[in-house]
Amino acid sequence: MAELMAKHTTSVKAFHRGDRVEGIITKLTSSQILVDIGGKSEAVVLEKEKKNLRQLLNTLKVGDKVTVGVLTPESDAGVPVVSLRYFMEDKTWDELDRAKKNQTPVEVTVKEITKGGIVVETKEGMSGFLPQSHVQFALQQQITVGKTVSLQVLELERKDNRIIFSQKSTISEAQMNEIAKKFTKGTKIEAQIVNVTNFGLFATVPVDMKDVKEMDGLIHISEVSWDKVTDLSSMFLVGQKIEAVVIGVDKDAGRLDLSIKQQTIDPFAAIAQKYPVDTKVKGTVIAVDDGNVTVDLGESVEAVIRKEKIPPTMSFKVGDSVNATVSEVDSRRRRLSLVPVLLEKPIGYR
Repeated sequence: MAELMAKHTTSVKAFHRGDRVEGIITKLTSSQILVDIGGKSEAVVLEKEKKNLRQLLNTLKVGDKVTVGVLTPESDAGVPVVSLRYFMEDKTWDELDRAKKNQTPVEVTVKEITKGGIVVETKEGMSGFLPQSHVQFALQQQITVGKTVSLQVLELERKDNRIIFSQKSTISEAQMNEIAKKFTKGTKIEAQIVNVTNFGLFATVPVDMKDVKEMDGLIHISEVSWDKVTDLSSMFLVGQKIEAVVIGVDKDAGRLDLSIKQQTIDPFAAIAQKYPVDTKVKGTVIAVDDGNVTVDLGESVEAVIRKEKIPPTMSFKVGDSVNATVSEVDSRRRRLSLVPVLLEKPIGYR
């Protein structure tokens, strides 16, 4: 009898607050969860939040091996009190890591919309962040607080408890390669504007592939018109349909780069032909900015006299008539440069 009692005594484990102990689920109900951790009695799982309890009931079953954190080695009732929070966190991190590696979408709930992005929460209750730069503008109108959306895990930093999601990465690399084959440079498309910003237009482009019905397109403000554009909101409306051409595929951002202006011939080509270098011209000063003089040559053609080409004895003001010579034709910048016609060459002028 003494030998049996000695064996029984040595088999009972002693626990301390904060210990992590392996055990087996022996009871799993909405009112009580018990775990055999090798103590004198089964440990009681304490989970105060209802969402945690629902998660445990949906995830675990009797007989599952788990790791628990000891909250109280022995309660007033004489039983250990433990938590499965660490076990569920470990399990969630492992699942997120697999989702990241396999590019598997994760369902999350929108909790808060901020200027920089969107705070979301996984079904396990872990918070993550969807940066504004990784939101698909095609789906932005659908993102509201309480809405469930599918995202891809972009970054995981477990030690910092940091999860970054992306909505754009839901288009796989293989799908982007197929899109690049279908939408080659110069392909004409019809798109619908979903957002007007100060730097460009975002639009949805029908893709009509098996798993990708539409995707984002961006028309930078410089690709809207051959003329200078300063206010896109006065020219375009959300929901407006436009015609554009593809000028590139941005695989990293998961979108098409589009142009409206490149559907037509650049009018500067005709200007460059009409005003080759050394052509004598006459125009009117329409602006003087930081010493540089802008000259209107007529027919909406403008040219610039750079300040270093203006001799010390010469000055200009708006409205002045100017006689000049074309000194440079910059087709890339779409700019004509002039030098003023001098009646006599000033000392030191180059």
